[in-house]
Amino acid sequence: MIGYVMLGTNRFDDAAKFYDALLGTLGAGRMMEADNFIAWSAGPNSPAISICKPYDGKPATVGNGVMVAIPAATREQVDALYAKAMELGGTDEGAPGQRSETFYAGYFRDLFGNKLNAFYFGE
Repeated sequence: MIGYVMLGTNRFDDAAKFYDALLGTLGAGRMMEADNFIAWSAGPNSPAISICKPYDGKPATVGNGVMVAIPAATREQVDALYAKAMELGGTDEGAPGQRSETFYAGYFRDLFGNKLNAFYFGE
């Protein structure tokens, strides 16, 4: 149902490096890019995560209560994505763990304050 999520950035080159490395952990790569926009996806029919310089030219800000949730195929993939975020300078918002009987997730912020999580639904 979701096509893509857009995150504004004031540090475009740093954001590009962060998301190249982070999303590469899941096998995602750049699918579209321009001077002020990059989108990553795992495939042509998969949702994308994008960064951009705000169109209005004003500074990008973080939305309080906004979070990007990234599906993982296994608990180990959640752990790997979280560990990669920490390695890249992200900050902890809740280490990977079982949140309910079938929901496993790890929460973090990128270098710019955007909140993300990696999650796995399963046994």
